[in-house]
Amino acid sequence: MKKNIFTIIYMLLLTGFTVYVLLDTFVIPRAVTVAYTGDESESNTGESVNVSAKGIDKDSENYVTEEASVSPEITIQTYREYDTTIYVADITIGSPDMLKTAFANDTYGKNIKDETSAIAESVGAILAINGDFYGSRENGYCIRNGVLYRSTPDIDAEDLVIYTDGSFEIIKESEISAEQLLESGAWQVLSFGPALIENGEIAVSEDDEVGKAMASNPRTAICYMGENHYLFIVSDGRTDESEGLSLYELACFAKSLGAETVYNLDGGGSSTMYYNGEVINTPVSGKRSNGERSVSDIVYIGH
Repeated sequence: MKKNIFTIIYMLLLTGFTVYVLLDTFVIPRAVTVAYTGDESESNTGESVNVSAKGIDKDSENYVTEEASVSPEITIQTYREYDTTIYVADITIGSPDMLKTAFANDTYGKNIKDETSAIAESVGAILAINGDFYGSRENGYCIRNGVLYRSTPDIDAEDLVIYTDGSFEIIKESEISAEQLLESGAWQVLSFGPALIENGEIAVSEDDEVGKAMASNPRTAICYMGENHYLFIVSDGRTDESEGLSLYELACFAKSLGAETVYNLDGGGSSTMYYNGEVINTPVSGKRSNGERSVSDIVYIGH
């Protein structure tokens, strides 16, 4: 009898612990303070670390100034390729600092999420797409608007680095540290991938995919066309009207537009394009009436 009681207590405790772990991983919001003091040997991103963020020196020649610049030129076109509706925002900005990122609730942390449109509205974005959903992972570099938030590498990650001059570079986290990227002038580092186009050439094959994702999905990508010239691409998918794209199809489509560097961001239910107060595409999360999935971050064009 006693053995049975102990067994029941043990199973209850085990079940409770398992439920807590799942809630902590996927549900419980947890703000995290930046934990990089400038000493690479002490880089950390634990909770409640009361240290200041490491950012680009404002006196440095690499620092993006807030000087007045002309309004961005944005044109959105709709394409029909691969039995899929694809939205392309063609963007020309007057200054690289108009290409920005933002966190949900203006807070870096775990399970802190909001819809792309809500984050965009909170920062006054003109145009926005979902980012890399950094909050769903424990590892992977995270530099946003010149501040290093996470330096723990994912050795398999292929990142997009956006420098202060607005140029793009694809890097592997196994080959360079986040601190080195920051010192070299990285303004944004997005860790999702893979790279779809490098130096004007397709960098994926027909067999490449993101994890265990289906071959055809809603997709989000960001493209470098030239100095201060970018494309945001979002495709629909998983519906009767739009099948969705494979990574290779997305790469081929972007190449047809003349993109020089193209990077794949979080897709599926996250894929969202927002412009001037409206969601342009048809998100498929299904958890809300407007279909948007809550995400941890966005990439956007601001003033």
